[in-house]
Amino acid sequence: MNADTENTDIQNLIETYRQLVIAKDIDRLMGLYADNIVSFDAVKALQFKGKAAYRAHWEECMTMCPGPDLFEFHQVNVLRAQDIAFAHWLAHCGGTDDKGETKGCWMRVTAGYQRVGEQWRIVHEHWSAPFDMTSGAALFELQP
Repeated sequence: MNADTENTDIQNLIETYRQLVIAKDIDRLMGLYADNIVSFDAVKALQFKGKAAYRAHWEECMTMCPGPDLFEFHQVNVLRAQDIAFAHWLAHCGGTDDKGETKGCWMRVTAGYQRVGEQWRIVHEHWSAPFDMTSGAALFELQP
């Protein structure tokens, strides 16, 4: 396969991931991850190791979030070398609150991929928001 095909495969994987999160389809979403996934999510824990731990986190997130009504990826950049790849992008995510107002924020995302056989799997994810060092507050209102 050439580089364009591989990058397209990873871009398709990223779009599938986005759609599965919107659909709250945790079973299919977990199928995109390698068994040894390590995630640095922006919520709750310093890290999640393995599918079982990350699945439990996803399940908790899905019960806490009414949406996501807003889950858009911007400035997706994919780089790869043979069986390893990574991508980074800006995610605009949020949901509609009980007053019917959609509230969202921008996050930074980096993901690592490994080809296992003929399939690309997510081996690492990192979601984060910048923060103010003085106050310790996350800077969710920043715009790209």
